[in-house]
Amino acid sequence: MQKLFFTVMAIIGLSFLSTAHEGYHVGDAVSDFSLKNINGKNVSLADYPESKGFIITFTCNHCPYAIAYEDRIIALDKTYAAKGYPVIAINPNDAVQYPDDDFKSMQTRAKDKQFTFPYLHDESQAVAKKFGALKTPHMYVVQKEGGKLIIKYIGAIDDNWEDASAVTEKYVESAVDALLTGKPVAVANTKAIGCSIKWKK
Repeated sequence: MQKLFFTVMAIIGLSFLSTAHEGYHVGDAVSDFSLKNINGKNVSLADYPESKGFIITFTCNHCPYAIAYEDRIIALDKTYAAKGYPVIAINPNDAVQYPDDDFKSMQTRAKDKQFTFPYLHDESQAVAKKFGALKTPHMYVVQKEGGKLIIKYIGAIDDNWEDASAVTEKYVESAVDALLTGKPVAVANTKAIGCSIKWKK
């Protein structure tokens, strides 16, 4: 009986680990996607042949963490798009549960905040699931290598969502700066801080 108990617990443990590690990891190659932008046109990573990589963020309209980070995401795009790492923002939330995250509200939010980057609607949530995104915001820095897009960083934007002036570790900036100078990313994984993605029921 005791042996059976430990066997069952081991199976449960393995199942939990496989679930907890779904999605991309640092070093994985990213598959391209095509999602509707706020202007109604689809955008894919292939639309940026001159880019060196991307700063991909899964975010939304209503989450206080996402709202707190909006200006910092805009600043990332203004700093790094010209250097070859544009921001691609993706909203994966279920608008049935959270109407503030519907497509029309995305258009309004992008206009009000003057987003300088695409804001894409992952209506099916397939892209978020493939990436393994869990939070809004959840950041991925990818770099072009040998015709592939390789993930170099996954996690949070920085170490203080509440107060931008109190940030001591700028994870995304540090990752992109390292890639631009041909250096390895010192901190390649951090815990994403934000609201849970609202999955379809």
